[in-house]
This record gives sequence, C-alpha cells and structure tokens, in this order.
Amino acid sequence: MTINRRDHLKQLALGGVGLSMSGLTGSTLEAAGGSQPQIVHHPARAKRVIFLFMHGGPSHVDTFDYKTELQKRDGGELPFETPDNIDAQRKLMGSPWKFARHGESGHWVSELLPNIAEMADDLCVIKSMHSRGQSHGQAVSMLHTGSDNLARPSVGAWISYGLGKESNDLPAFISIGPSSGHGGPRNYGSAFLPAEHQATAIGRQGKFGDGRIEFLNPAEKQPEREQRRLSLIQSFNQSHLDRIGPDSRIKGMIEAYDLASRMQRVAPEVLDLSQETEETQQQYGIGTKETDNFGRQCLLGRRLLEAGVRYVELSTGNVWDQHGGLKAGHEKNSLATDKPIAGLLADLKARGLLDDTLVVWSGEFGRTPTAQGTNGRDHNPQGFCCWMAGGGVQPGISYGETDDFGYHAAVDRVHMHDLHATILHLLGIDHEKLTYRFAGRDFRLTDVAGRVVNEVIS
Repeated sequence: MTINRRDHLKQLALGGVGLSMSGLTGSTLEAAGGSQPQIVHHPARAKRVIFLFMHGGPSHVDTFDYKTELQKRDGGELPFETPDNIDAQRKLMGSPWKFARHGESGHWVSELLPNIAEMADDLCVIKSMHSRGQSHGQAVSMLHTGSDNLARPSVGAWISYGLGKESNDLPAFISIGPSSGHGGPRNYGSAFLPAEHQATAIGRQGKFGDGRIEFLNPAEKQPEREQRRLSLIQSFNQSHLDRIGPDSRIKGMIEAYDLASRMQRVAPEVLDLSQETEETQQQYGIGTKETDNFGRQCLLGRRLLEAGVRYVELSTGNVWDQHGGLKAGHEKNSLATDKPIAGLLADLKARGLLDDTLVVWSGEFGRTPTAQGTNGRDHNPQGFCCWMAGGGVQPGISYGETDDFGYHAAVDRVHMHDLHATILHLLGIDHEKLTYRFAGRDFRLTDVAGRVVNEVIS
C-alpha cells in the first residue's frame, strides 16, 4: 500500500491515521525547526544531500575508470559495433593522463584530480552507470527529474516534498549556479508538486555571482512598515484562497511570502562567507583565480547544509563537453573543481558532518573511448562513472564495471533510476512509496523502475 504526501497531510489535518498506521513500514516525524512532517519509511542514514553536477559530461575513462586495454590499443579500432542510433568514430583514443592507485582502497584516479585522489578512501565509486539520452537535454533531464522528455519534479523537489524543511527559516532546496540551457529551471523545478518545493537559485550558468539570493533584501527600509505591507498582502491572498477554495499556486505564494520574510532575517548571515577563517577559505581554493568560483560554491554549500537546507546542488555549467580540445578542456575543468571538492569532503569530515551528509558527484553521462576528431570524445550514456561519499555509503569501494574499453556498463549495471532510488533510500524514503497523484495516476521520481543498490550501502 502506498500513500502520497498530499493525502497524508489531509489525513493529519482531519485527525486521520499516520503512515505507520496505514500499512507502511515508516512513521511520521515532525521536521526539526520546520512546520512540515517528514515521511520516513525506515531509519535514515543521511539527513542531507549535496549534489556536485559536472555539467557537460566528464570523461570517465580519463578520471576514475582506468582501462588497460584502451591504453594498449590506442589508435586501433573499436572491436564491436555501436548502436545504430549512434554515429561514432571507431578509432580508440587512450587517456592522455596517467592513472595511479590511491589510498588503502586502491581506487584508480587520474593525475587530473590529485586532491580528490587524496580522499580516495572516502569515495564509493560506481563505474557501471548508464542512462537515457544521447543529447545533453535528454540526459540532463534524466539526471535531474528521472525523465528524459517530460516535465517532472526534480530530485531536490521530491526530497523537499518527502521530508519537508529542516529549518523553518530557509528553503529545503537550493541550487547554486544552475544553467539556463538543457532544461533550465525544469532541472530544479517542482513541476506538478506544490510550488514551495522548487529550488531557490543562487547565481547562474555555473557562476557563483555575488552569492546572494535575488530580491531578498526588502525595498522598504522601515521594518515596521514592511511588516504591515506584508500582512496586508497576505490577508488579501488568504481571503482570496478562502473564497475560491484549494489552490496550490495561491497557497504556494502565501508560503513563499512567509518564508521570504523569515529568510530576510536569517539568510544574509548564512550567505556571508567572510565569517569563515582564511585557512578554511584557502582549503576550498577561494582567492585563487582558477578555483575561486567553485570553491565559493562548495563553501556556501557546506554553510547551507549546516543551516538546515536538505538538498543543495552545485553546478559547473556546461564546461565538460569536450568534443574537441579534450586535454586543455578537462585540465581546466579539473583544476577548477578538484581542490574545492576535496576541501569540501575534508571539511565535512572534520566537522563530523560527512557521516550524515551524502555527497554525490556526477555528470549527465560520460564520454566515448573512441576519438571525435583528433582530440575529443562524444557523449556516452551507455557507460560512465559517478561517486558518492558519506551519508551511509560504503567508503573506499568500487562497484560495477564497464567493458574493457569503457563503452558500455557491463557488470552490476546501475541505471539513473537506481541512483535516485538509492539516494532516497539513504534519506529514509522508499522510492516506491513516495508518490504524488496528478492527472489520474500516482507519480514517483523513479517512474515504474529503479532498485536500491544495497551493495554500496554500509
């Protein structure tokens, strides 16, 4: 038996039964400091998620998936046929970077990522990812919403819907540097879920910007007058809602005004990176030209998680898409992100936050082991890598394999639906039971698929 959140909240309002009394294996808890109840189906291993979106698709065979056969046969021909819908060159291209094993885990990591390599024993690397969508638009949508072609709620919106806000003064979901292309706001939107669950955006196009939430500062400089103005607007909205009956858009607007008012008092301090020590800022690469932008994203992400934001996404912007200029492009992107990400992991660990914070690193797909042009790689959703750390995953393990050349996920395949199911599971949510009724059917993040990858859970 399943129950969707809207029906559950209605039951609560009417004094009806909670989840644990309706045949589910979970319970209903009050969100700490928030007004919404959490839907939990089993004990959670993680309280929060920070998703590091490597937009454009980093090459797995140049970062974490070392292929000896690919290196040996560099310049030769791919020894098997590719799908009919893929117009790929067949000339193999070995990685131009050296790989080495790191830590007690022995993870293979290329010289592109020396700082992340030092954190190898904290990583759970999934090497058998595959997804839908040969184009960026499809694959980015699949990663963010579980659908490659339809408008569906984003992962962060589903988590907000399921768990509610941990802090009553901040959103449950914040996206830093989201891109306007390849789906744009749909990638952090709420679609048919209530509007309150969409992300609050900071910056754009992979850029930190000024690190502020737009329009947060009140135009009115007299607080008492501003409060009277807000109260009047809210009374009009509520009166209209009472007159016309239930309307999620109006209700979402009322809640947005209330949240914005509270955020005006709390958010400026959370967003102020100058409160961090110089040593901490240097740990993230802030102040160095190449790493400053993503370093600020990572440090702000940590501050938001500490303040009670449940789901934070950081984005590089579409910079990993090296159809040509692979060496220069991947070296630039790795330099920009390697130190900040390692700094984030080390900082979370030192503060005792990594145990219940799930860190996820992934692009929308990987790259082909065959060359495109003279120095590029094409899109490859057939097989690629992602990694997770903290939040209940097994540290220092490698799960799954691609074939000998890194083209197809071949052993212990993990679909994007499986990754989503696993993220929800670590948060205490059964992906099959978290549903929302819309247009006559119960929708969920994983559609009608997905399995929890129990093998990566500690």
